[in-house]
Amino acid sequence: MENRYSRQLQLPGFGAESQKKLQNAKVLVVGAGGLGVPVLQYLAGMGVGKLGIIDGDQISLTNLHRQVLYNTAEVGQLKVEVAAQKLAQLNPEIQLIPYHTHLTPQNALGILANYDLVIDATDNFEARYLINDACVLLGKPFVYGALHQFEGQVSVFNWQGGPTYRCLYPTPPSAQEIPDCNTAGVLGVVPGLIGCQQALEAVKVLTGIGKSLSGYLLMLDFLNQSQYKIKLKANPENQNITSLQISYAVASCSTVPEVSAKELYEWVKEGKKLLLLDVREQDEYVKGHLQKSLLTPLSVFRNQIDQLPQHLPIVTICQKGSRSQKAAEMLLEKENSAEVYSLAGGMEAWLSQLPNKLVVQ
Repeated sequence: MENRYSRQLQLPGFGAESQKKLQNAKVLVVGAGGLGVPVLQYLAGMGVGKLGIIDGDQISLTNLHRQVLYNTAEVGQLKVEVAAQKLAQLNPEIQLIPYHTHLTPQNALGILANYDLVIDATDNFEARYLINDACVLLGKPFVYGALHQFEGQVSVFNWQGGPTYRCLYPTPPSAQEIPDCNTAGVLGVVPGLIGCQQALEAVKVLTGIGKSLSGYLLMLDFLNQSQYKIKLKANPENQNITSLQISYAVASCSTVPEVSAKELYEWVKEGKKLLLLDVREQDEYVKGHLQKSLLTPLSVFRNQIDQLPQHLPIVTICQKGSRSQKAAEMLLEKENSAEVYSLAGGMEAWLSQLPNKLVVQ
């Protein structure tokens, strides 16, 4: 009977020894979206023995142009559950561990401790710094990937004394400096290309074949079909991490006042006249929004400002708080005397603190 991995086994320099290393490997993939999908598919197919999948999101229609593991009928289902089911069909010989949650400072060390290698398939700076610090504390290597529109980056951090993520980016950017994929967009094939590079780097680290990207940042421009590597230098100070931060939320230099979920709830209970503007995209809004909130996506927000009532206090709302800050700033640019607030932490904070209050699904 033909071996599932026969085409790999016959490769010079790979063979049964490398296949055995993959079989014994334990890999955690943080994120089951655009980057995580190709990573998971290839590592599962190639026979990585234990794959952990951590993601707190559901499948949405706007995911499907790039997250090709999922289909239209599965919109609204949990990504980790669907991914685990399909990967088990691809390769029933491996162990799949789904975690339906977001990675947090409270759960990171407990989860990562069970794995040999971590793959950062996230799309935000908060998770990247958390993954980096947890990997440094635990002595785990991690494979980094990031993208923006037609471009991407790949590297291997915290491997054999090499640089960490903080050696590349010592401190997080401000909220205003972060590109937002909900408005900047991404070409569907780009996450697939970056994710495949991440899977390749993971195999190199796990088996020892070839030369990994540890110590280098690979920069890829797919629109112009060009790439180059930047040499990175390890800073020993970035290994001196003794504990995780309480929060990895990106600092905002915005002057827009914020209102907490509990404060906003009290305002609504008291009957305070408010205009609630939800600036997420429609697929996010329909999954859960506050009662009487008006859907006004940030992608078209500037064009709709003139149509909004000006006589009421306004609270802008998004998923985590970044887009609502931007929308509030646009409102204040239009009328600097307006009473405008941004919901601190967005809907994630509301659902965490007040999960059954005023939420419409």
